[in-house]
Amino acid sequence: MSGRGRFPASVYGQGAEPRFTLANERTELAWRRTSLALGAGSLIALRLLPVAFGHPAWAFGGVAGLVLAAMLWISARHRYRGVNLVLARDGDRGVLPGASMIAILAVIAFAIGLVSLAVVIVTALNS
Repeated sequence: MSGRGRFPASVYGQGAEPRFTLANERTELAWRRTSLALGAGSLIALRLLPVAFGHPAWAFGGVAGLVLAAMLWISARHRYRGVNLVLARDGDRGVLPGASMIAILAVIAFAIGLVSLAVVIVTALNS
């Protein structure tokens, strides 16, 4: 045990406080929940989109969502490990990795929103 409380040094490294590493763990768990929700929504889309729109090509949206959910899960794990390495090395003064994951997710969510809007408009015009 170190002199920082009840957490052993292996939990948070040499230079990091437990509050930072535990926050990192909570962040990873939040990203995991996000990827699980995306995966569940993608499975629903995989099942319902081809039936709703009458063409099997609509299943691509569900498959793309499943791939994105898997990438997000893996990326969250890599971010967690990278942040723990920085915290162990530099304490809470290091530059933390992982901001690109948020930017990529925002761009993908925006693209999905545009495609969804296009589908709604085209469906409304064809009715």
